Amino acid sequence: MKNKIDYADCPVTEIIALFGGRWKLIILKVLSKHARRFGEISVRIPAISKKVLTDQLKELEADGLISRKQFGEFPPRVEYALTEYGESLCPLLAYIAAWKKEKV
Repeated sequence: MKNKIDYADCPVTEIIALFGGRWKLIILKVLSKHARRFGEISVRIPAISKKVLTDQLKELEADGLISRKQFGEFPPRVEYALTEYGESLCPLLAYIAAWKKEKV
């Protein structure tokens, strides 16, 4: 009988679930410098549809990686920014990018 691995407690599985969307890491990179409005994010990722961007932003917010701040202005203004938890990923993302450059 083969040993079964329980992936439910695997940290890698949890990380993959957290970044499960195709665009999530790219969105986090776009927000890594400073807060941005929806349109600014959309311009920096032209291949993403507005619906998918909206969905990915909602998921990242639900996961605690980004925050959404709505200003009481007209026209309405909303900014997205990394939370402290999201900012803690920046060194890791930089490390992964540097690793990839070494392997090319």
